Amino acid sequence: MREVQGKAKTVRELLQGTKYSIDYYQREYKWEQKQIRELIDDLTDAFLEDYRDGHPRERVGDYGRYFLGSIIVSEKQGTSYIVDGQQRLTSLTLLLIFLRNLQGKDGPENDVDVDELIFSKKYGKKSFNLDVPERTPCMEALFDQKPYDETDRTESIQNIVARYRDIEEHFGDALKEKSLPYFVDWLIENVHLVEITAFSDDDAYTIFETMNDRGLSLSPTDMLKGYVLANIVDEGRRTTANDRWKERVRLLEDVGKEVSADFFKAWLRSQHAKRIRERKKGAKPEEFDRIGTEFHRWVRDQSKSLGLNESDDFFRFVDRDLDFYSRQYLRIVGASTQRTLGLEPIRYNAQLGFTLQNMVLLAPLRPEDTDQQAQQKLRLVGRYIDILLAWRQWNYRTISYSGMTYAMFVVIREIRGKTQPDELAATLHKMLSAETETFATTDTLRLHQRNSWFIRSLLARLTDYVEIESGGASRYEEYLAEQTKNRHEIEHIWGDEPETHAEEFPYAGEFSEYRNRIGGLLLLPKKFNASFGKRPYEEKREQYNGQNLLARSLHANCYNLNPGFLQFTERTGLPFQTHEQFHKQDLDARQALYRQIAERVWDPALLLQEAES
Repeated sequence: MREVQGKAKTVRELLQGTKYSIDYYQREYKWEQKQIRELIDDLTDAFLEDYRDGHPRERVGDYGRYFLGSIIVSEKQGTSYIVDGQQRLTSLTLLLIFLRNLQGKDGPENDVDVDELIFSKKYGKKSFNLDVPERTPCMEALFDQKPYDETDRTESIQNIVARYRDIEEHFGDALKEKSLPYFVDWLIENVHLVEITAFSDDDAYTIFETMNDRGLSLSPTDMLKGYVLANIVDEGRRTTANDRWKERVRLLEDVGKEVSADFFKAWLRSQHAKRIRERKKGAKPEEFDRIGTEFHRWVRDQSKSLGLNESDDFFRFVDRDLDFYSRQYLRIVGASTQRTLGLEPIRYNAQLGFTLQNMVLLAPLRPEDTDQQAQQKLRLVGRYIDILLAWRQWNYRTISYSGMTYAMFVVIREIRGKTQPDELAATLHKMLSAETETFATTDTLRLHQRNSWFIRSLLARLTDYVEIESGGASRYEEYLAEQTKNRHEIEHIWGDEPETHAEEFPYAGEFSEYRNRIGGLLLLPKKFNASFGKRPYEEKREQYNGQNLLARSLHANCYNLNPGFLQFTERTGLPFQTHEQFHKQDLDARQALYRQIAERVWDPALLLQEAES
């Protein structure tokens, strides 16, 4: 092996003035929602350990450092080719683009210039520091905050667009105001990576293989298994427990690489965490936090409080508890990826990226539950979360991991081990009754840059409800499918032409705000937007008559020879009406209609009704 260089660098030192490329044989960008959210949460938590309102900006230099890992590059013809680390660098670049676009609200004097960490210019031509030509149009669109259609693009490009949306939706509100420039300063000056540089591909790959293949350390799951089995005295029972453990963990890992570790964290938190760390400097990690970082050590340290005293207790831990909760966890994972009869809310919550739901769903379950009882409890908790998330987003509140962790911990403690579904339903209903923000607390819900996925899923739910209640089949999954030629998109009933509405809206900004309100939106196939999106309402209205039932309800023909829909409106009393034209008062009427539909879809009374069924 020839010369190898290793150097710790800040994000600024790593990215400023350096070009990184990826060879054609490198794998695609594959980070999923889980990885990008964990990155944001880790960075946010580390920053908030030190940040205090009132600190001068220069105080950031004294904040703690954060190690983001290493990258391995092969230096060839003056260009650094990434051998290992492109997932991390791509994600970091996306975060920097987002932060760059987010800045500017308080005036340019407070901005942190990150442009040189994202791209450079030569002879007037811009090129990204992570220079992958096939990604350039996509990255430019994100940088310039312009729409980009990733349909039928490569896996990398589809994932890049999806992860940027995840960043938009998950980035905590606490960092979007005064603290934003402090966070950007901290990210680029206090976050470090180690860059390991070799000067041939062979040497670079040798380093990569050595770091990843030699001396493989045991995972927390392996170490927990060793501890538990070592405390089962009878050899026959130990063999039985070992077989059971391997079987259950294999089924979890068949779903995904990190699913088994996620399961143990969710299970142990749901059943045993009694305290959580306070979010202030110097606060010590509590049970909830330790389970998330070292669950194997936590079980060993807390064995007595967990009832693990004798050999039989350790056997029961595997043979009964692990078996039961892992089966329920796999049921949750299955319902998260595909709508399952009776567990539909779990799918809805998962599609909003609400990964906290898994441990909350496990909280009321007991190994003594029958399969029917477990299913009913899962449905009730899923319904509760579904309603809570809808209310929060309707009122522009965050549902991010960091913003919701404490609230979900409180819910877990309240519902842990509830024996009967009716008792659980009453508790969940009581908690919703204590909420101060519902659909009634705002009538101005509108589409904006960071809630497009919620608005799209909201429209899908409202549309699906109207069609099912009118006797039709569910098309919910079709409405939210991403990679299809008939992808559905948000349709503005009004075209973006403020001058045509100047009589009602003398100011363009007022028109734009109203145009984006939920009452002026539909969910329609992309090809409809391409063909009719800019036409006047009177022309589009005729085309709406051939679309989904919520769109058709604008047209008079929807109210003729449509018995299922008419029976639905008569039964519910929902104020559907035809709209020959679409003025401000028409949009207001649709806004009120959508709110009343939402109040039926997300009705807390459903919890009590389902407990009785």
